Amino acid sequence: VQLQASGGGLVQAGGSLTLSCEASGRTFSSYAWFRQPPGKEREFVSASRYRGAYPTYADSVKGRFTISRDNLQNKVYLQMNSLKPEDTAVYYCAAGNGVILSSVTFPSSYNYWGQGTLVTVSS
Repeated sequence: VQLQASGGGLVQAGGSLTLSCEASGRTFSSYAWFRQPPGKEREFVSASRYRGAYPTYADSVKGRFTISRDNLQNKVYLQMNSLKPEDTAVYYCAAGNGVILSSVTFPSSYNYWGQGTLVTVSS
């Protein structure tokens, strides 16, 4: 099983980026995006459980980021709008099964991880 993340890059504040993550080798019911800002701990960004019916967002990205998925192609996306310098981080996609709502923000809830893609937002 592999998760391949892509779409990171350099963007000016206020701009947009879309991250993609493709899972190969297995189907998952839940996907999530986490990020790790420079010098900080990994933090939860967004999750999509049970094939997309229950999106969850961190307060810091709510209203700006949108998670979506293509269940047929085992892909998950993160549309990021109105980007801020504090969104600068390495973004990771994660996947798992049976993730319950109370545990979506915990990295340990996900068994598989992508390699990370760097998003840099300049001021």
